[in-house]
Amino acid sequence: MFSTGLLVLTSPLQTLPLRIAPVLSSAAQLVERTLYVHLHPGLNLSSGSQPRPVFIPPVVDLSTLITRLYNNAADVCGHLDVRVLLTNMRAQPTACSETTSPNCPFPTPQPLFHCPEVVLTDFAPQDPHQSHQVKQCLEKYTGHCYVCRPGISSVLLHPQLVKLLENRDAPKDDEGPKAEPMETYSDVVVGGTFDRLHGAHKTLLSISCLLANRRFVIEKVLKELIEPYSERVQRLREFLQDTKPSLQVEIVPLEDPFGVSIVDPLLKCIVVSEETRKGGEAVNKKRGLQLLVLHEIQLLKDAHHDEIEEEKISSSSLRSRLLGTLLTPPKDPSHLPPTPYVIGLTGGSGSGKSSIAKQLEVLGAVRIDCDKLGHEVYQFGTEAYHKVLRVFGSGGEYLYFQGMLGSSGFYNGVCYTWVMQ
Repeated sequence: MFSTGLLVLTSPLQTLPLRIAPVLSSAAQLVERTLYVHLHPGLNLSSGSQPRPVFIPPVVDLSTLITRLYNNAADVCGHLDVRVLLTNMRAQPTACSETTSPNCPFPTPQPLFHCPEVVLTDFAPQDPHQSHQVKQCLEKYTGHCYVCRPGISSVLLHPQLVKLLENRDAPKDDEGPKAEPMETYSDVVVGGTFDRLHGAHKTLLSISCLLANRRFVIEKVLKELIEPYSERVQRLREFLQDTKPSLQVEIVPLEDPFGVSIVDPLLKCIVVSEETRKGGEAVNKKRGLQLLVLHEIQLLKDAHHDEIEEEKISSSSLRSRLLGTLLTPPKDPSHLPPTPYVIGLTGGSGSGKSSIAKQLEVLGAVRIDCDKLGHEVYQFGTEAYHKVLRVFGSGGEYLYFQGMLGSSGFYNGVCYTWVMQ
């Protein structure tokens, strides 16, 4: 087994969709952590001359292929961190010459965050005796594109694919309509939490990279009960640096529903999903500038969801599966006194604090409800109660319920909300 692998897909775009699942299944038998995917439809590794990487023009079929690839990956090899590399995807299909050319996708080999130890391909040699020549050609081709481990191994997946595909009615390589060009844009924006980066996130990010020629702006929501913001930013930068290093990536906090998408005049396109399209439309209504093109992608189905989880791949389902597990190692408590043993329960509304507290009480724990104590501080007649009225007003303008001020009050017809410090 290898920790990191690079999969070079050479089949024509018309036949790749049926091959993706068996190809990934075969690759997963050899790679256990990270699998990079390099697309070069039509690459010939047995022509006798050494092929060079070329620019692949973005077409609609590529977007569909990326979506299907990540969907299949979640289904057949969910343990792998699969990443589709898009450095050679650009509307300038000019082949590299023998010398370094500004039109070459890889003037120098691109470093990846995880160095590939093995290169795999779906290429099928016409003559089985060519296998050694094809492997050498594949290794040289890969070396032109990416920085790999010295003495990288190579594997032809074709013999395994023949068995997996023999019962499938795959189209011939020359079938299918002419590819439809994909419109691209200089500056593209997308928003999301990107918590626990999964296949649906990768689809959204990859298609956004495919659409963007110059700049990619990512607005990240700050929410509770998800990974720290810094960790999510770090994972995003790593993924995007691998995927398309030529892009200028800007990751900004999203602290309101719109962020920079309504004020940045350079933005041309916003990428949305089926369920966030209304948010994209709201951006255009609020924008006051040239309207953004809305590019909609499909949601990915979660083949492993249970009856209480969403059908789509989502961070919410991933978080729910972590319930009852340790998110961080326990700290050494030896410096603390053995008694009293204090357990702190915290979390957002509806996260289960009260339910856990009741279970601990059954086991003999004494419950101290800080929320209740906080409300008692500003009960009728207390010092805090009078301070609130001095700040916000008095004379009966406030609504008063059951001997206690609520967290919201009305003053002169206006609703105010405050948080007790």
